Amino acid sequence: MRILYECTVFVKGVKVDNAAGGEQVESGREGEAAGRGKTADAARTAETPETTADQEAETVEIPDSPRRPGAPPPLRLLDALRERLRYMHYSLRTEEAYVYWVRGFIRWAGLRHPRDLGAAEVQDFLVMLANERRVAAATHRQALSALLFLYREVLGVDMPWLRELGRPVAAKRIPVVLTHVEVQALLARMGDGVTGLLGRLLYGTGMRLLEGIRLRIKDVDFVRQVIVVRDGKGGKDRVVMLPRALDGPLRLQLQEARRTWLLDHERQQAGVYLPNALAAKYKRAAESWSWFWLFPAATLSKDPRSAAGDVHRHHLHEKRLQRDLHAAVRAAGIAKPATVHTLRHSFATHLLQAGTDIRTVQQLLGHADVSTTMIYTHVLQSSAAGTASPLDGLMLTTAADDPAAYGPDRGRDRDRHEDIGTVSDTRRSPPLRAREPAFPCCYPLLSRPTPSSTAAATSAS
Repeated sequence: MRILYECTVFVKGVKVDNAAGGEQVESGREGEAAGRGKTADAARTAETPETTADQEAETVEIPDSPRRPGAPPPLRLLDALRERLRYMHYSLRTEEAYVYWVRGFIRWAGLRHPRDLGAAEVQDFLVMLANERRVAAATHRQALSALLFLYREVLGVDMPWLRELGRPVAAKRIPVVLTHVEVQALLARMGDGVTGLLGRLLYGTGMRLLEGIRLRIKDVDFVRQVIVVRDGKGGKDRVVMLPRALDGPLRLQLQEARRTWLLDHERQQAGVYLPNALAAKYKRAAESWSWFWLFPAATLSKDPRSAAGDVHRHHLHEKRLQRDLHAAVRAAGIAKPATVHTLRHSFATHLLQAGTDIRTVQQLLGHADVSTTMIYTHVLQSSAAGTASPLDGLMLTTAADDPAAYGPDRGRDRDRHEDIGTVSDTRRSPPLRAREPAFPCCYPLLSRPTPSSTAAATSAS
């Protein structure tokens, strides 16, 4: 396979113009691109001036093997990357992330072809991400995975240094969980619209954001009171409950979706997107009611993976729900960094609080391993939640000795008695004393001291 890498170099700053749409990627070495863009190993095969004098188009072709007569033209690097990702059935999100990091790596390296780079450049790029951009460990691992995929799967390079690159360990974080009162206030602020219904549905079922907005009509079973989640994370299917409180609102949403479906039929619009070439196998499935979206978008959109630029009725965009939820969090006065995924964390935690078996919660969440679900038990069974602080016991015993010690009129009453001279030295209240806090763990030491406990206390001091 011959790989053709095409880019556009600007004299005043660097910009890579690829088939992905010209996404801007910040780089730590953009200033060096003009001097390092042309290397001795890369041969210039074409140079076409643009309409302005400040830019030039440069096409660099790296041959792998002689081209056969009648063979298709060589692919550009990012196109070859997308082709390999789709061949291995990676998701669209993974494709976008890998293209982003490969483009950023090329721009950082001065627009040189990755085949001319080695372990030192890859390591320096990862060091730049960690030190200059200060990315998280998960982001660092994603960038490394993108570069490893590029060299192994696209360029066919399997050098020993690829296996020696250090992979940072992601830190374990406790998920953000809302209380019942906070969830109630949040959902009330989201209203009764389509985003409010989606928020209630995600909290009531534990679905992820994309799993909720990608629901189709055939996936909702009102008779069995279940929802079938298709093609979830990892391409897995599962079944979740259908909250009875959402039976009526979901039926109303079905009526709204059917009106949109009928309108598309009247206008002879193209059907919805079908995965895995089902549109070729079932010719009329894309226009059928069962495959229509439960939450359709208001306008038509272009399929990002279609070479012919097919236009479909897509589902509701996830940004709309995210914006409405962030506004509801601010309106409810919730100080926690709550996102749409926080509803899923709260769903699992509240089920465990109600006594639901952890295996049931694992199946509802779609976790492959129960250890992933165990993180929510750590939130519930934290020893810090049920442990009394010694400061609380100290304050309680002090307040018991002098009830007016923390009253608002304590200082004013003492000054008034001293002014009129009615408080004598013999009747004056004794000074405040601090007693040992009455903790259960301290009862044996307070009631019956033993030589062992005395020796232990002496050695500890």
